[in-house]
Amino acid sequence: MECPMPTINTNDAKELKSIFEECKTIAIVGLSPDNTKASHQVALYLQQHGFKIFPIYPKGDYILGEKVYRNILEIEEKIDMVDMFRKPEIADTLVKECIGRGDVKVFWLQLGIVNNNACEIAKKHGIKPVQNRCTKIEYERAVRP
Repeated sequence: MECPMPTINTNDAKELKSIFEECKTIAIVGLSPDNTKASHQVALYLQQHGFKIFPIYPKGDYILGEKVYRNILEIEEKIDMVDMFRKPEIADTLVKECIGRGDVKVFWLQLGIVNNNACEIAKKHGIKPVQNRCTKIEYERAVRP
């Protein structure tokens, strides 16, 4: 996947470490209740490392013991990061919701997901974009070397 749009320098462990230190609440868009799916495994890992997660999924009431929301606009608590496990085109709508909330600091598209347009919009609105990276892998690399 090509990522010509500049996102944060994901080779900069200092920058990544600061993201994980600043972000305590993470809305995980596309968090599957299936524990064999990457979204579930990543969310569980983040939860086990002290992050408050908000599952975003179209069905069910609870995933990983947390109330399931249908979209990020339903969440009344502060969201520091939005971590997306959906098709790239969903990011165009999701970034607008992040901007509308006014509290999202980081717009993260998971490994294999690239949407340069959505990341450019995020950046223009003061939200740090990261794409084609895994939060679990980058947390381990930057915070738990």
